[in-house]
Amino acid sequence: MRNMIVLTGPTAVGKTRLSIELAKAVGGEIISADSMQVYRHMDIGSAKIRPEETQGIPHHLIDILEPWEPFNVVVFKECCEACLPGIYARGHIPIVAGGTGFYIQALLRDIDFTEETCSGDMEEGLSKEDAAGYRDFLEKLAADQGAGKLHEMLAAVDPDAAAAIHTNNIRRTVRALEYFHLTGERISCHNDTERRKPPAYNACYFVLNDIRERLYERIGQRVDEMLSQGLVEEVRRLRDMGCSREMCSMQGLGYKEILAWLEGETGYEQAVEILKRDTRHFAKRQLTWFRREKDCLWINKNEFGYDEGKMLQFMIDRLRENNII
Repeated sequence: MRNMIVLTGPTAVGKTRLSIELAKAVGGEIISADSMQVYRHMDIGSAKIRPEETQGIPHHLIDILEPWEPFNVVVFKECCEACLPGIYARGHIPIVAGGTGFYIQALLRDIDFTEETCSGDMEEGLSKEDAAGYRDFLEKLAADQGAGKLHEMLAAVDPDAAAAIHTNNIRRTVRALEYFHLTGERISCHNDTERRKPPAYNACYFVLNDIRERLYERIGQRVDEMLSQGLVEEVRRLRDMGCSREMCSMQGLGYKEILAWLEGETGYEQAVEILKRDTRHFAKRQLTWFRREKDCLWINKNEFGYDEGKMLQFMIDRLRENNII
């Protein structure tokens, strides 16, 4: 079984810097597990690492798509599986670093989360045209009655999926309803079965964390830094390029809030406060996800006195114990 290292944690906790130090120490290459850093032209809002900050460590899955191209867990896995052979051939260890636990889980356990329903999943006699029609119906319903209506429909047929999917995440809600409509099976049951698969890699799964007050303070600081670095100008350029809120990329934190202000839907101060609030909520959801994962090794920064050297040594010791290095 091939070796792999995972370094994850909530947004703004400090994963990027620690991942570089880890890669330097163990001979690693970094694979970004971030749903926004794949997009070109989206640098500030995604907190993308700058070339001069990589310290020569190869980074994968950064700047590989245009903002109008789709990116999901299936594409993520395909991209990982395309770059992993080269990393291993170079005698290096892949370090999957980022905060999208959904993607990390799919990779570690080789899970099929069914981003798009295939014909093999359909009920007998249901055509692809029927499937597309149902998807169109759901999307129109969301446009007419709001995301909450779709979420209520999902809660009625698959309460576990509804609990795991944010009310405003129309794309995932549509997918879950479509999966139930086409197969008669709840997507939460399907995903639970997939999660029980044995690991596909010999991996150490580190979760970097901090006390809530410090994390939330850092989130506020990061938003302020993004604004001072030119987040508004970045979103304005994307809008001028034709990027709109219908695109998945423009639903990312920082982009949808600033776009709402640029289009006159909110005031500037309100947009900033919404961005800070929603980022805090996002961090909370990330931590909830990681706490459900098995065999995670938590690195609580306060327990290490915020000494990155001690955190790094802890990771190296665990990697040696698990015969990864």
